[in-house]
Amino acid sequence: MKRNSKEKIVNSLELPKDLMLGAAIVTVTGRREALISNYKGILEYEDSFIRVQTKNCRILISGSHLAIDYYTNEEMKITGFIDNIQYEN
Repeated sequence: MKRNSKEKIVNSLELPKDLMLGAAIVTVTGRREALISNYKGILEYEDSFIRVQTKNCRILISGSHLAIDYYTNEEMKITGFIDNIQYEN
């Protein structure tokens, strides 16, 4: 309930959700590249899948020949052949 109230306030004030709620931003370019911002850590990293922890959920990217090109404290770039992006609780 508390999260829902905070989200309503953020929406009504038109504040950026990524900053105020810590929401992850996933930007996908075709099937070859994904940028993830606002992540907390890398949970699993294999050639066929990468699982990332965010503040609110886990993100599973699956495909083939996946690689993390770079990562900083705020974002990471994943390349390869992306087949699926799944959000897990």
